[in-house]
Formats: sequence, C-alpha cells, structure tokens
Amino acid sequence: MTDVREPTAAGHRETAVAEAAARLTRAAHDHKPCAPVRELLGATDIGLAYAVQQRVIGDRIAAGARVVGRKIGLTSESVQRQVGVDRPDFGVLLDDTDVTALPAVPSHRLLQPRVEAEIAFVLAADLDDDDLDVERVRSAVGHAVAALEIVDSRVAGWDIAITDTVADNASSGLFVLGRQRVGLGEFTPRDVTMRLYADGELASAGDGAACLGDPLAALLWLARTAREFGDPLRAGQVVLSGALGPLVPTPPGTTVRAELSGLGPVTATFTPDDAKAPEELEEHG
Repeated sequence: MTDVREPTAAGHRETAVAEAAARLTRAAHDHKPCAPVRELLGATDIGLAYAVQQRVIGDRIAAGARVVGRKIGLTSESVQRQVGVDRPDFGVLLDDTDVTALPAVPSHRLLQPRVEAEIAFVLAADLDDDDLDVERVRSAVGHAVAALEIVDSRVAGWDIAITDTVADNASSGLFVLGRQRVGLGEFTPRDVTMRLYADGELASAGDGAACLGDPLAALLWLARTAREFGDPLRAGQVVLSGALGPLVPTPPGTTVRAELSGLGPVTATFTPDDAKAPEELEEHG
C-alpha cells in the first residue's frame, strides 16, 4: 500500500506542492508516468492538490501557453467507478491541448489515453456574478458542440485518488470539438443521447443525465467553484462539461466516433506508434 503523508505545517505544505508539481511536470516532459502524488499531498487535501494544479498550469502559462477554457471531470458515476473517485473536479484547458484542427490526434503526446464523449459549452458572457444559478449559467452559453475529451494521467497505471487527479489538472490530455454549433434553444442537454464507437465497434453509451444529472448543473458547479477559487469563467472560453458514458482506451491507430443527438458527430483518429508528428489520416468533425 502506498505510504501517504498528510502535510500540516505551512512549510511542509509548500514543499509538498513544489515536489508534486515537479514530479508531474517531469513525467509529462520525460513521457514516463510517475508514482502517485498523494504520497506527498495526502489522499484527501483537495485544496493542496489544486495548489499543485495551479503551480503546474502557471509554469505552462509562463512558458507561453494560453488558457482557452476549463474541463469538468468525474461527473459520471460510471467514470468515477472506473477510476475509483467519488466526486467531480476541474482542470484548465490550454491552447495547445485543442487538437481539433489537426488531421489526427498526436499519440506521441499522450501517456495512457482514454476518450470520453461530452457536451462542450462555449461561453458568450462572463460567469463572475455573486449569485449564480442555472438560468444565469444558461444565459451565458453562446452555443454547444459535441466533443471528445482525451483524458490522460501522468500517474502510472491510473493509480489515482482524488488528490492525484486534481493535482494532475483533472487528468487532462487533449480535446477535439465537433463542427455543428447548436444553441440551447435547439436542444436539451440532459436529454442528449450518446454513442461512442472505437474502430467501428460500440464502446460506450450514455446520456446527458449521466453528467451530474444535467450538463448545465455541471456547468453551474464549475462556475461557482471557479469563482470561489478567484478565477471565474470568462466569455469565449470552452467548457468540457463531463463524460456522458464510460471511458474508452485509445491506443495508437484507434479511430473513435461519437454521435450525440441534436449535436451531431465528432471523430478523431490517433496516429500510429511510428508517427512522430501530428500529420496523419482523416478529418475531425
């Protein structure tokens, strides 16, 4: 069993944050999964884990990356069961994680990827009000699109507790957006049905109700949580609202296609093992 420390003193906590951030950054840079960071953070201190996430993302931004949105993770009970976590979390989407425009998903950038299909909301207004409710969140959505989120873990074997995945930017990897833009007046998010196919075989299925009961409820949770962390959601940002069904492993060479009722399809092909650059195969959309 992993030995888990529970940092208490301020100095120890800062050291734990620095060590955990360095471990995750090194795993991503060296392309080698690492040991769980709960060894450093403890298994339950979510605030400390978010401090690690902020440190890692801050370093990425300092190196030139740009924030383009957020992702909500662990919204589906089936996904929570798959990874052994019992609550949602959130991460930050950076511009270089959007691979929609690439002809294929670059497998060489991923360690142990899995795909989930979900609804992405694109915001037309800030969500920084003191009193946020479902109607306020709904009015801030410009449009929605079908999306594939390629989740990935820097922790070896997906051996994660809640502090591991939060620190690891909610196990974010890459994402692909569909082409069909749909306003909220044209469909009901909780009623969306999803079918996800891997190499032509049905691999995952679900619906909008699997995402915290309603993807708009997930968006509200994120809007309130992000505001509490002092970094509210902003107009123009993309929000990946959470999985509508179980995760699907995607080794190099896999082609996945998700069909979301009312939102259309979204497709991605992963480059094969011998591909060293993202130029490959078929279109997304």
